Amino acid sequence: MIITQRTMPDMALSEKIFMILASIFITSLMLTNVIAGKYFKFFGLPLSCSTLVYPFTFVVTDIVSEVYGLHRARLLVLAGFIVSIVVTMLVWIANQLPIAPTSPIDAAAFSQLFGLFPGVVLGSMIGYLTAQFIDVQIFEYLRIITKNKHLWVRNNFSTLASQLVDTIIVVTIAWVIWPIIDGNTATQPIGWQVWSKIVMGQYLFKGLLALLDTPFVYVSTYLIEKWIGIQRS
Repeated sequence: MIITQRTMPDMALSEKIFMILASIFITSLMLTNVIAGKYFKFFGLPLSCSTLVYPFTFVVTDIVSEVYGLHRARLLVLAGFIVSIVVTMLVWIANQLPIAPTSPIDAAAFSQLFGLFPGVVLGSMIGYLTAQFIDVQIFEYLRIITKNKHLWVRNNFSTLASQLVDTIIVVTIAWVIWPIIDGNTATQPIGWQVWSKIVMGQYLFKGLLALLDTPFVYVSTYLIEKWIGIQRS
């Protein structure tokens, strides 16, 4: 059998940059689930470490929306959702496998670190998909209204609106709706006072990060457009 080497065309610089952005997006999304179990205090309010990473996904979708357009941003969001489902399934399978006697980590420790809480998983999935699509849609709508000007307006408004939606959905499903559906007496739905504190704390922190990332979005967008040769009229 004769094997011939194919000469593939070089990938355009714009596609290489898009792949890097997509990699950052997927990595941030997956890391959000990995570190979600640890909490820290923010002005007295307990916040999941995932709030440090998850906002980066909105930064990337805003950059992709600005440079590559609405279609690419939606594609990126959908890809992230598919990867989340695959990773969730693989983690679930890993938790179900019998542990070997020689395993350096016992089943309880592994389950504590990678155990899946159905309410949190369901809330995160629905919140992610809803909020990210809202983010890219608002961003595109504001781009049309501002005629491609005032990037800070569409970056901040789209992120602040979508982060609020995400926070409300995740907290409500995970800690209010799911405990009612589950029927487990060990877990009770949280009350309005606790719900409002969690939502307010997480949203204020995410909102602060959204405002602070504006210069980064400006610089990143400028450099990418310069590298790939996009000229604004």
